[in-house]
Formats: sequence, C-alpha cells, structure tokens
Amino acid sequence: IKSNPDITNFWTENDEVYRNPTEVKMSQIVLPCHANHCGELSVGQLLKWMDSTACLSAERHAGCSCITASVDDIHFEHTIGVGKVVNIIAKVNRAFTSSMEVGILVNCEDLYTDRQWKVCHAFATFVARRTEAGKVQLKQVLPHTQMEQMEYSLAAERRRMRLIHAEIITDLLSKCQEYQDAVPAERTRVESVELVLPPHANHQVSTFGGQIMAWMENVATIAASRLCHAHPTLRSIDMFHFRGPSHIGDRLVLKAIVNNSFKHSMEVGVCAEAYKGGEPLRHINSAFMTFEVLDSDRKACTLPRIRPEPVDGKRRYLEAVARKKIRLDRKYIISCKQTEVPVSVPWDPSNQMYLSYNNVSALKLMDARNNWVLTFEKNKVRLYTLEENHMLCFKVEMHVSVPAEQTFHLLSDLSRRKEWDRHYELVINQADEDDTLYRVVTPSVTKGGKGQDFILLASRRKPCDARDPYLIALRSVTLPTHPPTENSTRGEVLSAGFTIWEESSTVTKITYYNQATPGVLPYISTDIAGLSSSFSSTFSACSHFLEANKDSLAALPHSAQ
Repeated sequence: IKSNPDITNFWTENDEVYRNPTEVKMSQIVLPCHANHCGELSVGQLLKWMDSTACLSAERHAGCSCITASVDDIHFEHTIGVGKVVNIIAKVNRAFTSSMEVGILVNCEDLYTDRQWKVCHAFATFVARRTEAGKVQLKQVLPHTQMEQMEYSLAAERRRMRLIHAEIITDLLSKCQEYQDAVPAERTRVESVELVLPPHANHQVSTFGGQIMAWMENVATIAASRLCHAHPTLRSIDMFHFRGPSHIGDRLVLKAIVNNSFKHSMEVGVCAEAYKGGEPLRHINSAFMTFEVLDSDRKACTLPRIRPEPVDGKRRYLEAVARKKIRLDRKYIISCKQTEVPVSVPWDPSNQMYLSYNNVSALKLMDARNNWVLTFEKNKVRLYTLEENHMLCFKVEMHVSVPAEQTFHLLSDLSRRKEWDRHYELVINQADEDDTLYRVVTPSVTKGGKGQDFILLASRRKPCDARDPYLIALRSVTLPTHPPTENSTRGEVLSAGFTIWEESSTVTKITYYNQATPGVLPYISTDIAGLSSSFSSTFSACSHFLEANKDSLAALPHSAQ
C-alpha cells in the first residue's frame, strides 16, 4: 500500500526488501453486489474480507488450521463507495501458547485520483486448532522493524485488557441511571434464521467468522432502522468473543434489539445461536454495534429514547450505558495518538484499566524507539536524548548486580524513592495490586522558588514471557481529592518509567525514560546540555540503594514481595 505509515519495510543486508513472513494482503474492488442501499460497501461484507485475510495470516504463522476467537473494538472512520478498491493487510503481532493476535489494517483506494485513506484497523485473536498430535504450541514471533517491536510489546497489554473487560462492565452497572422514554424496545426486535451452506464455510467446514459477523450486522441494521425509521450507519463494533463453532448444515438463529439510544447514537445487541435437527440452541456469539443516523450534511441526527423491556431488557439497557462509558474512555484515552491525549486525565475506578493501558503503552513505545543519541556518560551511567515531532525524550541507562525481579520490587515502591532520589519527598495513596496513585512533592530547582507536586499513576507489569522486561510506568492524572495547593506548582508527567531487563541471574539492565514536559525540564536541562552530571549522582545512588536492599528483600516471603 502506498504511503502507509503503519507498514514498515526496510532493506536487508542482501539488498532485499524485508516483508513480514506472516503478512497477507487482500485487494477487492467494491461492486454493486457488495453495496447497501446507500451505494456504500456493506460493513458485513467488509468484516468477511477482514476475517478471511486475518485467518490466512494466522494460519501462515501457525502452520495449521486456525479459528477466530475474538475481535477487539472496531471504529469505522470512513465509508467506502462502489468502484473504490479495498486494500486489507493482516499480520501476526504476537503469538502466545496456542493463541495469537493478528493486526488488520483497512485502506480505501480511489483508482482515478490515486488517493488512499485509512478506513479502520482492528486486532483479532485466533486460536490454533488441535492436531492429531494434540494441542499446538505456537512458535514465537520475531519482530524485525521498530513498528513490529511496538506491536509485539503492546499485544501483551491488549491481551491483559481483553481478559478484564467483563469485570469493568460489572463494576459500572451499579452507577448507571435509567431514562424514562416512550419508544418500547420490543418494537425494534428482529429474528432471522440462516442455513449454513458450503459457500458459507471455510476449508475446515466451519462457518466463516466473517460470515457470522455479516449476518449479525444485517439484523442489527434492521433493528436500528426500526427505531429511527431511516437508514442507519454503523460506526463501531465492540470487542466480542466467539463462544463455539458452527458447521455446514447448522441453522443459525440471529436475534437483534436496540438496547439503548443516546442523543446521537444507539447500541444494538445481537446474538447468534446455532442448532441442527432437534438439538438445543448453542450460543455462538454476541456483539454490540453502535449506529448513527446522518442527515444530508453528514451530521448525526437526534434519536428517540428507548423504554426497555422488563427484567432482561432493563439489564441490557443499563449495560449499554456502561459500555458507552467504556467506549468514551477508550476513545479518549487509548485510541488517540500519544500527542493527542491530555496530560492529566481524570482518574476514577471505571477508567483505571484504560489509563493503565495508556500508561504502559506509552512507555513501551518509547522503549521500542531505536534512534536515541548518547549525550553524556559518567560512572557507567549513560544519558540519551531523542527529539522527535517537537518533543524531547530522554533515557538514563545503567547496569546493577541485583536480580531483575528484586530490582522490580524495590523500584516499583515509590514510597522508597526518596531514599535515592532527592527530588522525591512525599508519597501517598494506594489503589490496587498493579496500579498505585501517588502524590509526589519535589523541591524547587531555584533558590526561594516554589516546589512542584505531581499526582502520578504508577502501573507495574511483570514479563509476559522471557522476551519482555519488567515495567514500571508513570503518568500524571487528576484526583478531585488532591487539587493543586498554594504552596506548590502542579507539574505534569506525560510519560515516564523504568524498563528492567534480566541479562543474567545476577545482572540487570535498568533504563529510565521520560517524555519531557515543562515541569520536568528544569530538573534535567543542565544534564542534557552537558553542564552538569547530577543524573549520574542520582542513578549511582539508585544503584547503591538496590545493592544495599537486595538481601533484605530476598529474605521476605514471596507473598510479601
């Protein structure tokens, strides 16, 4: 694909263009038979193409048959008209034991103007099917480019977020309030049945995941149309999981209903169940799709409210409110580029998972960059800088003779940081096991000036496997319980933290990163200019602190660590 920043090729030593071995490309011209009533590519058809491309990529890596297990949120940025070309690229970002994450990028191409634009990107999880020899153990993905290294590293964090998604919904339900509206939800109910025929199945005689998604999108669109009496536009699909397979000969029962409507959008819940003969229904999949109705100027119209059905309808109604809150958090915190995310995002328990994801992801992105410049070195402590897009980042690197896990536990307790860093004076507030909130007070760098305080979210991560480091990520957040005070200036940390790599059983490489903000620059500007080496003294003190405390930590029971 031309001018595509998401796919990076480079020349190898043999003067050959490198291409990811798992990469699969599909190009399709949009014909009238692929289009909906508006002359635009049906989202169901697009989902089928995306699923097929991703499945082929997964099978190329696994060397065996694979099935779609889940798909993360998909946000459609543009529609695609008849006559345009759809270009889809899929590649495996990371493999775990028997599952793998596949990244999917969709672009649209206008053949007459040679213009291209991004439509959406998605992450799907595929599982390798058992062979006669038993459960498949997938080989590891070996990232070669900087972009591949970033996606490999972030895949572990996205996997963690998928596993906790259901818990977030449960936590939010008690905080939702119901609107009193006039349109009964039962008026939007749709039920349809499809017979699974050979053209609907893959080479494993299982129904294509993309085909199931296409059928689900069809009944969801009908349900949305019954509420608004217009042609709705699908804007996003929430993360969903396939709960079981469907095969040729199955009858697939598809049910859809509008769960809730908001000012400019509505959520439609869709369920797919399968049966054959007299068998009981098997739950195949559930999904939640968000629709808008656009006027002639492509502006979102105001929608009527929904009155939920008793019992299950009310539960779906409240869950839709919770999911809308999650979508906003994800769009606000996760989906934005790092430079678009406000520095201090308000923290509360409902968005803790997404702030934590953003916190760790930002640190991993800095760690994956490879164009750092060595600025200063003293006492085996190195200071590097990176200036990119009008933003300055720096990192400090050193080695210590302390095991990596002990280093991680000592550095992740910010309450002890004042023992080796004079800038840290006060730390308060505990959140949970992986994420902790701190108020850090630092003295002024100028005589008689005000000190600074920071409200920091510290997110800890242990390695997913041997190719991951220990991580301690830091970023600023705001807390209503801790507003700025007159005695100090509120500082901001956009992204900072430690990566801790185990180089041997006794030697650890520690790298501290910071994406400099105006509040941080005064503390390190003289070091970067080469006029001071205070960073060397600080991190030498850190090394002495770790050495002095490694034995006391090792003596503690594992649970205490």
